[in-house]
Amino acid sequence: MKLVVLGLSLSSSWGNGHATTFRALLKSFAARGHEILFLERDVPWYANNRDLPNPAWCELAFYSDLEDLKRFTAAVAGADAVLVGSYVPEGVAVGRWAQETAHSVIGGVVAFYDIDTPVTLAKLERGDYEYLAPEVIPGYDVYFSFTGGPTLDRLMERYGSPAARALYCSVDAEAYAPLPVPKRWDLSYLGTYSIDRQPTLDRLLLEPARRAPELRFVVAGPQYPDDIVWPVNVERLHHVPPADHPAFYAASRFTLNVTREDMIRAGYSPSVRLFEAAACATPIISDIWDGIDTLLEPGREIILAETADEVLGVLRRPAGEGEIGEQARRRILAAHTAAHRAETLETELVAAMERGRSLVERAG
Repeated sequence: MKLVVLGLSLSSSWGNGHATTFRALLKSFAARGHEILFLERDVPWYANNRDLPNPAWCELAFYSDLEDLKRFTAAVAGADAVLVGSYVPEGVAVGRWAQETAHSVIGGVVAFYDIDTPVTLAKLERGDYEYLAPEVIPGYDVYFSFTGGPTLDRLMERYGSPAARALYCSVDAEAYAPLPVPKRWDLSYLGTYSIDRQPTLDRLLLEPARRAPELRFVVAGPQYPDDIVWPVNVERLHHVPPADHPAFYAASRFTLNVTREDMIRAGYSPSVRLFEAAACATPIISDIWDGIDTLLEPGREIILAETADEVLGVLRRPAGEGEIGEQARRRILAAHTAAHRAETLETELVAAMERGRSLVERAG
């Protein structure tokens, strides 16, 4: 299969979770024998922070604007499938162009991969069409969603998607594994600043840090405001590149998973960090949302917490957290690796091609 992807970024993991998601998925998709071209908008904040400028498993090319994107018309028209990602700059226009170009060839399939589904739907509700508009959704043959559960029915029934399918984030099992490094922190958090995640981070990490000066904490990620007052026992790392994620998790007794408000409301919206930390066998303390128990079993494979007292109770109890981390690793490797997601992507794209051929045959 020839696949063209128009995504937010593949080259840079700085300030976004899209790059690591695309890297894991597309590397495994290429391993299944497929040919991939990734088209990325050339923007300065990613250009200045590229940590994968030349992937070995796909072709990566950059375009400066919509007019420059048309240089790739032949590649898009000649592809078996085109995948447009969420948060692509001028995504509505990019999506329309991809649909018109790919659908000009019989059998061409165009799909949307929403790594931000709850945020996307909240934006649509308030008329914010930054990268997706309601009238564009029916033109995508498949809507791959970061969120599963009832949201899939909503996408089909309310927004007219021909086929909405869950395609959760995943983990590259070859890149993420336990490492024998000394423990530096009792609790870690890895994530870009988000205003709606900050209250939970404050409640489940900063407040425990303030109340337990003998314990060690770390918050890693960019874009945190300068006016945040960090407790003295909270270390700040402004960026941890993906290659260093396994060592970061290995140095953590526990790591914290914090979910955005829109994703909590929608449920069934796991973060890529959840899969990565579990693959490294690092025990996870998480906030609570519908569907989390379908991924990891609370109390056995993950710890759920709502208060600082609950977090401190976990951090201060006798050692034994290793078994939770190992159980989570086994669960993730059995069902949530990039290889699993690549198989799903292939299956659904082929099914969309077959639906398109059937429509053409019936019309002819």
